[in-house]
Amino acid sequence: MKKIQNYNATKYMNVGYSLVEDGIYKIEVDEEILYVTSLTFTQEVELDEGKDASEISQYPLEDLLDKFYCHISDFYENLNLAQSQNCYLEFASPDLEDIKQLRSIIGKHIYNKEIDGYVQLIIE
Repeated sequence: MKKIQNYNATKYMNVGYSLVEDGIYKIEVDEEILYVTSLTFTQEVELDEGKDASEISQYPLEDLLDKFYCHISDFYENLNLAQSQNCYLEFASPDLEDIKQLRSIIGKHIYNKEIDGYVQLIIE
């Protein structure tokens, strides 16, 4: 994953979403407060990401979700099908700090690398 940037989804202008801080919104879902943020990024085919242009690779995405205690709350299917190179995802967590930490990946390069027989998440 590279070229990670904030994505300002138009849905955040709808009733129910309230701005917490730049790029982070709060919404109540099933009586639970969730903090959400949307990111766009480019997959790296040379690192076995996005071999099928219509799908977002499971890794390193799954490792990011584990590291930052988040889940995917919107896949933006209409954007991901229209653009084969750029991917769009909304991340959510009930913990504001987790979303803030996740946003620390903006502008970074993220990939998995085998080190000493173990696959590790690398954030540069």
